[in-house]
Amino acid sequence: MFGGTFDPVHLGHLRSAVELHEALALDRVHMVPACMPPLRDRPQVAPQERLNLLRLGIGDTPGLVADGRELERDGPSYSVDTLAGLRDEYGREARLIMALGHDAFLRLADWHEPQRLFELAHLVVIDRPDHAAPLSSALTELIAGREVDRPELLMRRAAGGLLRLALPTRMALSATAIRQRLAEGRSVRYLLPEAVERRIDAASLYRHS
Repeated sequence: MFGGTFDPVHLGHLRSAVELHEALALDRVHMVPACMPPLRDRPQVAPQERLNLLRLGIGDTPGLVADGRELERDGPSYSVDTLAGLRDEYGREARLIMALGHDAFLRLADWHEPQRLFELAHLVVIDRPDHAAPLSSALTELIAGREVDRPELLMRRAAGGLLRLALPTRMALSATAIRQRLAEGRSVRYLLPEAVERRIDAASLYRHS
């Protein structure tokens, strides 16, 4: 599970998903747009449109799946509910992983039922070249005894571990900066997949300041 607002999906998101798929030898990566993210501002574009953009961005990329399940639920988009649904689908023995960026990881102790996340899945924290900060005491307590340093150690169990992973490309792209460029009418070429850029242009998305 690789969640986010994907507002809009950009090449950093997609390249990270591809590299996660390769580095962890995953069967598939469910990319899950949040409908109502609890700890972030309301996305600028409607959930269904963000899902459509994600599908366009993924195209026929092997191993990546645009998963709209959070759009089908009422209320805040809690990751623990999404993981519970995936656990029900894949069974007790499946190795489930929730991937998140380092910036989101720093706020993990504030998430809804953070302890239960580890009961349902492993967490893989994607290193961000533009994020470095000390861990809070609550986060340090939450992850105590869970961290491993190699993917093969993570996969010995179905859930409960933590791995920090530096992906090869480490693309420091920002959806916030991309939205700003779009609002100002500036070029986003080579920041977004071409199909996503075409859809944004055709529907005049993100064009207001």
